[in-house]
Amino acid sequence: MDSYEYGELLKSLKTKMSNITDITQPDKIKDRLKEIEQIQQEPNFWNDAKEAAKISQEKNKLEKILNVWQDANDALNDAIEYYELAKSEGDEETLEMLFEDAPNLKEHIQALEIQIMLSGEHDSNNAIVSIHPGAGGTESQDWASMLYRMYLRWAERHNFKVEVLDYQPGEEAGIKDVSFIIKGENAYGYLKVENGIHRLVRISPFDANAKRHTSFASVMVSPEIDDDIDIEIEDKDIRIDTYRASGAGGQHVNKTESAIRITHIPTGIVVQCQNDRSQHKNKASAMKMLKSRLYEYEMAKKQAEIDGIEKSEIGWGHQIRSYVLQPYQQVKDNRSNEAFTNVEAILDGDIDKLIEGVLIAQANSKKS
Repeated sequence: MDSYEYGELLKSLKTKMSNITDITQPDKIKDRLKEIEQIQQEPNFWNDAKEAAKISQEKNKLEKILNVWQDANDALNDAIEYYELAKSEGDEETLEMLFEDAPNLKEHIQALEIQIMLSGEHDSNNAIVSIHPGAGGTESQDWASMLYRMYLRWAERHNFKVEVLDYQPGEEAGIKDVSFIIKGENAYGYLKVENGIHRLVRISPFDANAKRHTSFASVMVSPEIDDDIDIEIEDKDIRIDTYRASGAGGQHVNKTESAIRITHIPTGIVVQCQNDRSQHKNKASAMKMLKSRLYEYEMAKKQAEIDGIEKSEIGWGHQIRSYVLQPYQQVKDNRSNEAFTNVEAILDGDIDKLIEGVLIAQANSKKS
């Protein structure tokens, strides 16, 4: 990097920082934090535990955004100041140090950009994820299990907890179906961009002739929503089926019909849960999944209307990403148009850059 390139980088980061400041409105955040402090000092504040928790959560979220904004803003202003000073004094050593630090500065501003993008109403919530293999039997079932492992490894990298709600193994390999909750801050905010069809191209390990196969699997992500969000589900609109749990579980498995499947007739949404021995608990978990899926469905429907798009399958009816293992190695996302060659690392859960690229591309498309 030379002095001209660094100067251009500072200009672009300054513009980006200005746009982020317009969105963040740090002065308004400071005013709101002062209000919250006054509210928290009132003697009756803790009488309503639910409301107190909500306000405390808002405070933590605002403080985090303000701190990230302050750090990025200070880092950029310091870089501009040092650059102007070093340039005027011909201080090559300081200039070289600034050039070396340029990627860190860029990353600092991008971290803030991502933080702002994850400040939607339910972005901070846990994520309920379901993976369904497409047509193609063992081949697509194996692909579904590869995606499942990818998200488990991603959760592990972030120290997030995972609770399996439903797991149905394939007959030969892979999985027929899996649903699970990833619990952690901004889990839904990140994983919401994973909604859609994922395509795999590889030499099939199940084909004796070693031919190249294309497999598909759909990933559905919805926020784990609070009980206070009012979603009406009428008894006449749902069909509840019980069945015997499958997979590991000792004597309990196949002895009692504790697994629950709920079909929402108007939308065709199906959820199922078999992680508990209690049919009652499985039903409660399945209803929570259904509420979350219906909420996501309605949000996607509203967005489709705003965008003027008609969707036959709202939210997850389109192909979003291709993972090519043969004849070359590449993962390409159709929304960011970014391509990555570190396929092995991605399938091992290193998907943050992929996700962030989509978040930024989507934010940019909304501006234009």
